[in-house]
Amino acid sequence: MGLLSSKALKAKQAHILLLGLDSAGKSTLLYKLKLAKDVITIPTIGFNVEMIQMESSFSLTVWDVGGQEKMRTVWSDYCEHTDGLLYVVDCADRQRLEISRKEFKHILKNEHIKNVPVVILANKQDVPGALTAEDITRMFQVKKLCSDRNWYVQPCCAVTGDGLTEGFGKLTAFVKSHMKSRDTSAFFKQK
Repeated sequence: MGLLSSKALKAKQAHILLLGLDSAGKSTLLYKLKLAKDVITIPTIGFNVEMIQMESSFSLTVWDVGGQEKMRTVWSDYCEHTDGLLYVVDCADRQRLEISRKEFKHILKNEHIKNVPVVILANKQDVPGALTAEDITRMFQVKKLCSDRNWYVQPCCAVTGDGLTEGFGKLTAFVKSHMKSRDTSAFFKQK
């Protein structure tokens, strides 16, 4: 009985990795969604960890890892036991889009997140001239790079909160499905 109930508890919580370059808006959108208010953030040195209750029976433990160049070298250290990846792109920062694309491509190669669902949050849609979610999908070659997993690109604005609930909701649905199929596969391997 104790083993069954501990398994049930584990299935109700997912480990989510929140990545993106510095100043992409990761912490801002995380706290906007969690607290439903504006929070002044400073560049994340290290990481923030927050639990977000998406549904009454399902929560996300979100690891918001700093995006400065030095921190990007240790992103892979946070990939183990990850159930989903949220990657934030500053769609108004055209000068660093190529760097962001390369970092996205690099993190997808990590063995620990092979096949985990990905949601790209195409942030800063409120800024004039920001690239669209379709532009990001094309530029980041998401269809090709994520052909082995569920993925979605959600336009959003961390400051207003537009698109955040939808993006996190999409990831939650993907993660629940992924965890269920992973648990089913593990069950049949044991038999």
